[in-house]
Amino acid sequence: MASEKSLNAKKSIVNEISDKIKNSESIIIFSYQGMNVSDITKLRNELREAQSEMKIYKNTLARRAFSDTGLNEESFWEGPNAIIFGSTLLEPIKIISKYEKDNDAVKIRSGIADGKVMDADVIHEYASIPSKEGLLNMFAAGIMEHAKNFAICVDLYAKKLEEEK
Repeated sequence: MASEKSLNAKKSIVNEISDKIKNSESIIIFSYQGMNVSDITKLRNELREAQSEMKIYKNTLARRAFSDTGLNEESFWEGPNAIIFGSTLLEPIKIISKYEKDNDAVKIRSGIADGKVMDADVIHEYASIPSKEGLLNMFAAGIMEHAKNFAICVDLYAKKLEEEK
C-alpha cells in the first residue's frame, strides 16, 4: 500500500491539474513521443509567450483530474501525453497545430475549449480561424470596398448630371 506521503503528493498533483483546468480557456492533450528536448523547449517558450503552459503528468493522475470534464475515453490516455493549458482560446491551439504540421512526433488527441470537449478535427478547425487582428482587417476591408463602390457611384452620377446640363 502506498505511503501517506505518496498519497498526499498525488492528491496535490490532481488538485493542481484540476485548478489549471478551471482557470484555462483552452486545454489541449497531445502526444509528444519522439520530440527532442530542443523542440519541446521551443514549444514551451512559444506557449509561454502566449500566456499558456505545457505540462507533462502521469496519465493516471491526469485522468483522475479530468474525470469531471468528459475526457474519460481511454484512447486519450494511452502513451505519453502532454497537456497545454491556455489562458486564451485560440493562440495555444494555433501554436500546437503549427507544431503538429511541422513535426511528425506531435499528434493532437483531444481538448477542451469554451467548456466543451473537442476531438482533433474540431481543434484543427479552430486553428484555421484567423486572429482577432486578421478578422478586424477583413471586416475593415469589406467596409472599405462598399465605401469605394459608393464613392464611384456618386462620382458617375455627378458626371451624368453635368453632361445633361
